Amino acid sequence: MRLLDADLSAPFSLLATDPASSARRGILSLPHGVVETPIFMPVGTQGSVKTLHPLELEQLGAQIILGNTYHLWLRPGHELIREMGGLHGFTTWQKPFLTDSGGFQVWSLAKLRKITEEGVRFQNHLDGSKMMLTPELSMEIQASLGSDIAMLFDECPPYPCDEAYAARSLALTTRWARRCKDWVTTHQPMSGNGRQLHFGIVQGSIYAELREQSARELVAMDFDGYAVGGVSVGEPEHEMFRAIENAVPFLPPDKPRYAMGLGTPPQILEMIARGVDMFDCVMPTRMARHGVAFTLDGPLHIKNLIHAKDPRPLCESAHPHVSGFSRSYIRHLFRAGEMLALRLLSFHNLHFYMGLVAGAREAISNEKFNDYKDSFIKRYNHNPTS
Repeated sequence: MRLLDADLSAPFSLLATDPASSARRGILSLPHGVVETPIFMPVGTQGSVKTLHPLELEQLGAQIILGNTYHLWLRPGHELIREMGGLHGFTTWQKPFLTDSGGFQVWSLAKLRKITEEGVRFQNHLDGSKMMLTPELSMEIQASLGSDIAMLFDECPPYPCDEAYAARSLALTTRWARRCKDWVTTHQPMSGNGRQLHFGIVQGSIYAELREQSARELVAMDFDGYAVGGVSVGEPEHEMFRAIENAVPFLPPDKPRYAMGLGTPPQILEMIARGVDMFDCVMPTRMARHGVAFTLDGPLHIKNLIHAKDPRPLCESAHPHVSGFSRSYIRHLFRAGEMLALRLLSFHNLHFYMGLVAGAREAISNEKFNDYKDSFIKRYNHNPTS
């Protein structure tokens, strides 16, 4: 099915759906620009995608990047960023930003945290000072940052956890979502010349009934979009897929869907097949810093001796910004500790991910997404590079 006349006045419009899967192509209209979905969002934790200039992000095809509320709150502080023109003025990135709520970072980084009805008390990981993050403060920080999309404050349950804990955690997340909604309704935060959008986060760990419950409760509150959280936190891959399958059917088709914090190229395609529109992950830049380049034939470990005299580029689909450099030279840069090595592989890996979702968009429009997914995964998994 193809909808030829997208309503760009709406925050999200479907352009096409794939008849053999739940894959969909759409347009997300945000205050700082239009984003085509499915989309991968590079992670700019401190307001910067590691090693890359904003112009390089545009060059490799980034449409939206993710900023980290927790880190930016601690340093340099949301009030300073607001005074500097919000994230867009502060960083010079003029395309859309999505900011997370800070909940995951409190869960994963903070010391001696204590979760209460009010919020989370913790010692921050920089200096150990005592701090408190509440749903209202998370929304206030994100309003100050001026992001195009702000995520609701939630609790991310650990894996594994029993169903009773997951149920209590979900009930708290739902109550916090209502408080976020009330704050937003009162303050009406803006981003640039438009309204800041707000996404609810479906929780429930590995429990199908809890995932359904969470999705239904959030949809009843009517947010601009919905994410599936609490995935990629150590659970087996099949549980990750089940979490998506147990949530997406209960989310409205006219709102964007976001799987938080994942994943590998095959995982992203599998998630698109299940109806997910948006993704973020540190993997492209983190793996780059360890000397791993993503290619159609699987990950390439550039530090391996086999590449010492290899004159070929990283892969056949490498961007011209990178394709002129041989594997031999890039390996040399890593061995010599040169920063250019990290920059080249970070650029390459993000360009690879952008190409992955661009190919998915085209395949959906041509009603051939499953063929695209299956052929990509078969080559990626069965022809591993060195």
